[in-house]
Amino acid sequence: MISTELNFTEMRERLIELLLEFAFQYSETPRFKLAHGGGSQFYFNCKRVTLDPEGMCLIGNLVYEAVKGQGIRGIGGLTLGADPIANAAAYTSWLRGEPIQSFVVRKTQKDHGIIAPIEGKVKAGDRVFVVDDVITTGGSTLQAISACRQSGLEIAGVVALVDRQEMGGRQRILEEAPNFTALVTRDEVMERYLGR
Repeated sequence: MISTELNFTEMRERLIELLLEFAFQYSETPRFKLAHGGGSQFYFNCKRVTLDPEGMCLIGNLVYEAVKGQGIRGIGGLTLGADPIANAAAYTSWLRGEPIQSFVVRKTQKDHGIIAPIEGKVKAGDRVFVVDDVITTGGSTLQAISACRQSGLEIAGVVALVDRQEMGGRQRILEEAPNFTALVTRDEVMERYLGR
């Protein structure tokens, strides 16, 4: 059980432990096929942490700390990887007395009802943070940024759970967003993995 009295550093350390135990896999050869089609020695299945109760608590607090005080109205990203992260941060913001709306960016446009690329209580002119679980090329994050801009939202920045430190994702994101924060990097997880 996690104490809500843990500080930022302690929460981040515990998050790295959870990622290492439940989300991270490593191979000497690049055997993991990634979304962009390439192969890698590293694989992160972050949903095993973002959908876990303790993981949600940690991520909600850490993401909230990364975005608070920046005058934002909403937080969200491309479904499905961003959804539990945004929801955890929104829930934490409510508990902290500074509510931030969670929103979802659809991967594809629906063909019925109100045709909208974004679901949630955000509107044109609102400042938002885009979140994602894992950054490699930055493709899903950039897709979310584009959809937000097309809906009239102002991008305040990007927060990712894990930066894989491959394929230039961070650099691509920084070309489209004013700032980028990763809660954890691949190198940090790998350092713990090798130290076991």
